[in-house]
Amino acid sequence: MPDAPSFLANNPQPRIIAVANQKGGVGKTTTAVNLATAIAACQKRVLVVDLDPQGNASTGLGIDARSRSIGTYHVLIGEAPLESAILPTLVPGLSVLTSTVDLSGAEIELVDLPRREFRLREVLRPPPAQFDYVLIDCPPSLGLLNLNALVAADALLVPLQCEFYALEGVSHLVRTVERVRKALNPELEIQGVVLTMFDKRNRLSGLVAEDVRGYFGSKVYNTVIPRNVRVSEAPSHGKPVLLYDIESAGAKAYIHLASEVLKRERGLVAA
Repeated sequence: MPDAPSFLANNPQPRIIAVANQKGGVGKTTTAVNLATAIAACQKRVLVVDLDPQGNASTGLGIDARSRSIGTYHVLIGEAPLESAILPTLVPGLSVLTSTVDLSGAEIELVDLPRREFRLREVLRPPPAQFDYVLIDCPPSLGLLNLNALVAADALLVPLQCEFYALEGVSHLVRTVERVRKALNPELEIQGVVLTMFDKRNRLSGLVAEDVRGYFGSKVYNTVIPRNVRVSEAPSHGKPVLLYDIESAGAKAYIHLASEVLKRERGLVAA
């Protein structure tokens, strides 16, 4: 990995951010992959933790399935140390803890393990010192894997699709966050909400955006992620959209989102 100015001088503990929404198809993995890429492009060292059994984040970062002999599953159940499962990506400064097909059975196996809600936290705490940020790509559910992510994280970033049922779905996640704060991780906060799949030609997208901003207020990022063909095509080439087509509207949106996320992070440190 290339040397880069480190955020650690001001923040001795790398920040762990869970990218989560229990609803599928909202652009969660796309956001995790492309936000991580854009943050790495800002000279930060980033680790993506692929906690989704589908392994889409690993695929989107160009990691072939045959290269994932050790992954998140093996680390969670204590079969392998974290360092042995981290792989570099095509993006300088960006690494990934891959997901393997074994992770699909982890929900059942974790039930019988001690401190089952804390397995990921104990793997990532203290966070790996060679990284400035750890982004966890969560599965589209509110199961034990997702709970592990919320217990491990400092903050939560919620991708929210601009569709009719957007707020109804995320309300369940907000209630889960409150329960986790009370019982397991009092430091957890919602870092921000990002509107995804925004179609400016569709009046509904604008109405949903207004409702979300009315509900979450300043937690909603100014940046919205548009519907963009290039963003959809990029994973099939094993690349984030910033590598696939940096001039596309989607790539530019994720660059702006990374700028907003880092600005909020600097504000948290200053506070």
